[in-house]
Amino acid sequence: MQSGYNIPSMIAHLRGKLLSKQPNQAIVEAAGVGYDVTITVPTYSDLPSVGTEVALNIHTHVREDQIALYGFLQPSEKKLFEKLISVNGIGPKLAITILSGMAAESMIGAIRGNDIARLTKIPGIGKKTAERMVLELRDKLPTQDSLTISAIPSLSAVEEDVLSALINLGYQRAAAERSLLIINKSQPFDAMFREALGVLSK
Repeated sequence: MQSGYNIPSMIAHLRGKLLSKQPNQAIVEAAGVGYDVTITVPTYSDLPSVGTEVALNIHTHVREDQIALYGFLQPSEKKLFEKLISVNGIGPKLAITILSGMAAESMIGAIRGNDIARLTKIPGIGKKTAERMVLELRDKLPTQDSLTISAIPSLSAVEEDVLSALINLGYQRAAAERSLLIINKSQPFDAMFREALGVLSK
């Protein structure tokens, strides 16, 4: 890669072997090059096993001193990310935090409903930023019906307890909700909780 190139859209899609994954990072090897991609918790939760092929929708963020890649399994999540970074005061890192800290459907509902209190529960979002999100995005976001990100069904009382316990341990709500979609929900609380922990630790 040579300096001086004007490359605002250098990489839009990346397919290759998944070398490693963490809740906020994936390393993808393509044509012998390992790309460091920043990801959201929902994308991390849905990534395949390390060593298998993965395809990510990429937003390339170019600054004078850095080129950063942000990757999403769902095209709709990438679109939301790009809407968020169009808001004054929201950079790529904060946009990733927002998409990790609140399910897409919930975020869109809060913005459309002018629910500032709910938006300020996201780490890094103060009242002024939440107000700007509502003002600038309310009429620009997709309808919830058009999202390809699946919503979690209604939770039983035990499932709510498991979810609460996972969040109290520090897991992001979106990741905790996805773990509940996978586990056997006919078990008692302690067994469900341990199984959910196992899913989140993979």
